[in-house]
Amino acid sequence: MTSRDPDPETTTVPEAGPAAKPDRFFARLASSLSDPVLRALVAATAVSRIGRGVFFAVTVLFFTQIIGLSAAQAAVVLAVSSGCGVLGSLLGGWMADRWSARRLAFVFEALGGLLLAAYAFAGDFVSALVLASASGFLDSMGHSARSAIIARGFAPERRVHARAVLRTVTNLSIAAGSGLGAIALALGTPEAYRIVIASGGLLCALGSLPLLRLTSAVDAPSRTAIHDVRTETGSIDTDAAAASRRDWNRRSPWRDPRYLLLTVLSAVFGMQFGVAEFGIPLWITGYTEAPEVVVSVLLVVNTALVVLFQVRASRGTHDVRVAGRVTMVAGWLMVAACLVYALAAGLPAWVAIVVLVVAMVAHTFAEILSQAGAWGLSFELADPVRAGAYQGVFGMGFSLGALASPIVVNATAITYGPVGWAMLAAIFLAAAVGIWVIARRAAASV
Repeated sequence: MTSRDPDPETTTVPEAGPAAKPDRFFARLASSLSDPVLRALVAATAVSRIGRGVFFAVTVLFFTQIIGLSAAQAAVVLAVSSGCGVLGSLLGGWMADRWSARRLAFVFEALGGLLLAAYAFAGDFVSALVLASASGFLDSMGHSARSAIIARGFAPERRVHARAVLRTVTNLSIAAGSGLGAIALALGTPEAYRIVIASGGLLCALGSLPLLRLTSAVDAPSRTAIHDVRTETGSIDTDAAAASRRDWNRRSPWRDPRYLLLTVLSAVFGMQFGVAEFGIPLWITGYTEAPEVVVSVLLVVNTALVVLFQVRASRGTHDVRVAGRVTMVAGWLMVAACLVYALAAGLPAWVAIVVLVVAMVAHTFAEILSQAGAWGLSFELADPVRAGAYQGVFGMGFSLGALASPIVVNATAITYGPVGWAMLAAIFLAAAVGIWVIARRAAASV
């Protein structure tokens, strides 16, 4: 499913009505761009995600119909790429705490875009695997560096808003990129695929250029090197140096059980993306009378709702209490979505379509609220001194959730039908309850 006006006092339940009108939505979005950091990030995101949208539209068909990979080989390429993304998330966050996050983000995203452009020259399984793995690795490293930039570049009450704005821009850009990818799909020739893919990769690389506008304010504060810790006489103060290193290591996210548990539970709830991307197409084609085109209709519904409501729904979620509450609401919405998806089996086609659209609406608002809550908690419960490492660990959790989701969805909903959907609903609700408990205890300890 498609990878936001600050008002801390506002509730986070999305509202319909005049505020959701497109003209007012775009006016609010434009007003956010007065911040130079957000403006640079939006520019970079808008260009690079158009390129990514191209790849989302054509990659699988390019692998199978142009290069000639089997479905199993294409699945291996995508799975290995996701696995490399897990490592990239960790390494990117670790590096963003030690060197310039803005320069790292620029380098990672520029190189990643060039590697995507090189897909146009892939001709077999090995070359596709190497390029996909390297580009997935660099894309995740760039994402962690960007998350560190957001953590340091905005006041606490503005971070979630910035993430929401960027996600809205991402959805719009991916939709535009998918439209460009449709050119290759319509023509169907190897040359069309390769030209479109090379263009998409170059757009991803060009999207890194606005990151050069960022200032050093978004970088990590410099660490005191051991040789700089000296006494008044100029000799190295080994005790102070050792204490500085111990303090740095103590702040590691791997020594923060609460944050690690939050990461795991957020990864579990994040499997809802796998429900949409993997489970719903298989459920529609294998268990319902609805036509296959409904898959595209549901994607349009999801994209439109995310674009219209993500910024509004993210208000106030920098407050851990609010973040916990919206996550709990998201959990119940996901339960409802799973159960309603299950009802579509065996119904007449037009009834099944209506049921599936209702389920997707509930699912999308669960996605919107869960993302808002996750962003707020991932920033507020992190140690600001190690922002890069914390965001890298949190991003790694989502990558692991993305890897596990097809297996879990297949083992539940697709294998057992309505009973499996109920199992999925229980998993999502348990994860939401766990996150809510973490948020409530964190608020109580303040």
